[in-house]
Amino acid sequence: MYKIHIKRFESFKIMLIISILFLLLSNAVTLRRDKSILFSRVSIIILLYSTFFANNSLYISSIDRGIGIYSGLFQTTSITQIFHIFIFLISAVILQLTAFYPRRVWSEKYSSLNKMLSYNFIYYRSKIINKMGEQFKIIEYPLIMLFIITGSVFLISTSDLVSIFLSIELQSYGLYLLSTLYRNSELATSGGLTYFLLGGLSSCFILLGTSLLYSNSGLTNLDGLYVITSISDIANNYSILYWYNDHYISMSLLILSVGFLFKVSAAPFHFWSPDVYDAIPTLVTTFVAIVAKISILIFLLELVHYANNCIFTSEFSWILGLLISSLLSLLIGTIVGLTQFRIKRLFAYSTISHLGFILLALAINSIESIQAFIFYLIQYSLSNLNAFILLISIGYSLYYYINENKEYQELLDKNNSPIQLISQIKGFFYINPILSLSFAITIFSFVGIPPLIGFFAKQMVLSAALDSGYVFLTLIAILTSVISAVYYLNIIRKVFFDESEYLVNPELLCIDMHASITRKDTFLEKFKFTYKNIILSSYLTISISILTLVILLFIFMPQEWLSMANILALILFNP
Repeated sequence: MYKIHIKRFESFKIMLIISILFLLLSNAVTLRRDKSILFSRVSIIILLYSTFFANNSLYISSIDRGIGIYSGLFQTTSITQIFHIFIFLISAVILQLTAFYPRRVWSEKYSSLNKMLSYNFIYYRSKIINKMGEQFKIIEYPLIMLFIITGSVFLISTSDLVSIFLSIELQSYGLYLLSTLYRNSELATSGGLTYFLLGGLSSCFILLGTSLLYSNSGLTNLDGLYVITSISDIANNYSILYWYNDHYISMSLLILSVGFLFKVSAAPFHFWSPDVYDAIPTLVTTFVAIVAKISILIFLLELVHYANNCIFTSEFSWILGLLISSLLSLLIGTIVGLTQFRIKRLFAYSTISHLGFILLALAINSIESIQAFIFYLIQYSLSNLNAFILLISIGYSLYYYINENKEYQELLDKNNSPIQLISQIKGFFYINPILSLSFAITIFSFVGIPPLIGFFAKQMVLSAALDSGYVFLTLIAILTSVISAVYYLNIIRKVFFDESEYLVNPELLCIDMHASITRKDTFLEKFKFTYKNIILSSYLTISISILTLVILLFIFMPQEWLSMANILALILFNP
């Protein structure tokens, strides 16, 4: 049985390497204008194929608690496989943003399924479908994303101090490159440079923590470290491990966790994330804000669980650092968020606030809290993904509108981040009611209003905290959740109750727009249309619809999600 799983991992690794090689070789067979779209579509296929492989290995949970491969360098468990699948699917949805054009022309005459599949529209104004957008000129984007995803997958499965550092750096270097990928954007370059410098500082903390762990234990394998910490009480009472110093290892783990808290932008190491989120293009922010955090938090989950089972003889435990970070994240993410007027900076502080809930569930380390941790991480990733896709879609949907506000016209990097200020979405409900309702549902989920999915996640974390005696932190979490509703509801007020400042571009009213309709490269006729026929592409509307329905209708299908989180928590605590 072990040989079967090793062969599966080997086939997955070979498939991944071959896919990347084919992606590189396809560089020679296409025109530059079409390469980015081709690469993104091939990358989506690679991720879906990887999802299939990971799904086939899910029954590994029946083999004790997983297996270690390559002399324990990596481990494969049910938790790692579930989050491999989750990362693959999230990344595939994000890659859709560069795999298809964002706008299309809709006509009732040609809207039947048969005609949509057999007919082809050729537009004479490329701006309608945004063919000249910057994201369709950067061919390295999907390849860098694949390297980041590879680092994330390895970090989730790592079981050695050496592979920890290699995995986190593989992920981090890709994120640095991705942030500065828009070469003509001064803001993106400065944001990526800030990310690189401070990310390098966090890597120093990780290296220092791992070196201290090795110097005290003489081990690089985490399984050996878990064994040592689990017998620390016996070792100190009977002098079995005369060289062992539990306080020393606790401090080492604290320094290691500081490096990872820096990477996920938890307070008080959060100061880089609002600037970086706001500076880099929204398309890149979507990936940086979600995928980069999932792998680190899952690694911390296993580190906390297995390295906190010991009874330290000293009064200090490194888990206390996670609780302090949770408290500061709740306070800073909420209070500082009240002063924000740029929407991506607001989302950054929102993420910091929600990290407070996630770290609280992580530090408690009970079956209920780990179940809440897993559920909260999944639901918040989906809600955050929907929020950023909606933000991008709102920018695309304003194609045929103009705004004479000088403040908006003077914004830097408007082409890559069309929506930068909260005031830019004033009265958007009167432009696109459906997108506005979807955006409101997502925001209400962030607030934690029942019966949306965000309410159940917060309720599970708070219940686990109360059961474990963390009354003060529970009260702070409730208070900050109520206060954060102020800036969330301010967004809702501007979208639904303020008057819109957008007007239809008068140039589009005077120009006759038309497209050629072909079938099998044979010209059929010319189709005349107006600005009202220009709508968002199907991939955007379908993705938003599915994510919004998951957030809205969770109350009607909770059993599968909650059962999965409960089973994973029980597997982790299974002796």
